[in-house]
Amino acid sequence: MNTQSTNIRVVVTGLGVVAPNGVGLKAFSNAIQKGVSGIRFFKELQALNFSCQIGGMPEVSKELKNNYFTELELKNFNSTGILYAVIAGMDAWKDAGLNCKPTAVDFASGTVFGSGNLGVDKFRESILNIDAGRVRRLGSTSVQQTMSSGASAYLSGKLGLGNLVTSNSSACATGTEALILAYERIKAGKATRMLAGSTSDGGPYVWGGFDALRILPYNFNERPEKASQPMSASASGFVPGCGAGALVLETLESALERKAPIYAEIAGVALNSGGQQNGGSMTAPNPEAVQKCIKEALNDAQITGKEIDAINGHLTATTKDAEEVLNWSVALNRTGANFPYINSLKGMTGHCLSASGSIEAVATVLQMKEGFVFPNINCEKIHPEILKIVAADCVPRKLVKQPLRYAIKASFGFGDVNACIIFKQKNNDPR
Repeated sequence: MNTQSTNIRVVVTGLGVVAPNGVGLKAFSNAIQKGVSGIRFFKELQALNFSCQIGGMPEVSKELKNNYFTELELKNFNSTGILYAVIAGMDAWKDAGLNCKPTAVDFASGTVFGSGNLGVDKFRESILNIDAGRVRRLGSTSVQQTMSSGASAYLSGKLGLGNLVTSNSSACATGTEALILAYERIKAGKATRMLAGSTSDGGPYVWGGFDALRILPYNFNERPEKASQPMSASASGFVPGCGAGALVLETLESALERKAPIYAEIAGVALNSGGQQNGGSMTAPNPEAVQKCIKEALNDAQITGKEIDAINGHLTATTKDAEEVLNWSVALNRTGANFPYINSLKGMTGHCLSASGSIEAVATVLQMKEGFVFPNINCEKIHPEILKIVAADCVPRKLVKQPLRYAIKASFGFGDVNACIIFKQKNNDPR
């Protein structure tokens, strides 16, 4: 492979998703178009005295697990983050028309599959055993279920990946960052294809810290599907979630040679940090850096803000939503009715933490492929500060059927880190 090439075009050829409102591409696509919520009540959270007793967690049956893992692999296996990653990753690989039962190492293919924390339930089980002096009962897979690279390691073994195999971690920006790192690997001529994505565990040991921060809604325990309200005047905090999303990225040349499906092309990317300065902090973004990240992605794509048809924002249903919309407006230089469509998947899934960027990227690419903009549910009354910036029609509350040429996805994570990626629609003649 040519390690000096800068003219390599990178396309998306496979998608996989394990989301609170849909496991598998068909179920997920149907759910986001119909505005189906995957947020539900958990008795366990109630028993543990959580204020917010709801969350978004994928429902994975034993039968489905058996399609991806052997009985031996599932023995003493309780790392849901790895489970979600393997299902989403292998589904994306299969969707791209690639072999899920390799007989040799594929040195042209690798993975960047990120996580925020992994194997939390396994850690808890291990700590309890160690504290009780039962170290020999930890099991032979306790390390691989809890190491931060567990998701990418499992996927490498399942798919025979021989190129770069690694995991990244940048809080809520993890998934979008993983896509960008994988894209840059291919653009540099160092890989033909990369499986990119991210995953997140869920449950009380992941969500408890956020409940303690009092940034989760506490008055929707009896109506969980109404709790997550991005861009709404009545938004009262984000709902925690979990899951995994995966995309297969590869060179256009390889995709054409394989006659693979092409969902979209990656037109431009950007990563940066606000350095926790100028209003930025461990938990809040620096507006200057957010705007710079968006502008750099536009510059990388060699387009202007006027060419963006849709934004899939970070938009978590907190007080920062209006500030994020303002950042988009400044960076794109668009306001009022001239503003693009903007939506947030978190109304349906909750905030899937380190998995959010990849799950939302899958949703963004599906919108482009099928020509729709999914609705913002639970946003009957748009926040008045947002309406000062954009027209109400730019925040769709119902499904919009609309061809999209350019769509932009961004994630802004704890630690004041930002990731932005621009997808370009592919027509029947991808050249």
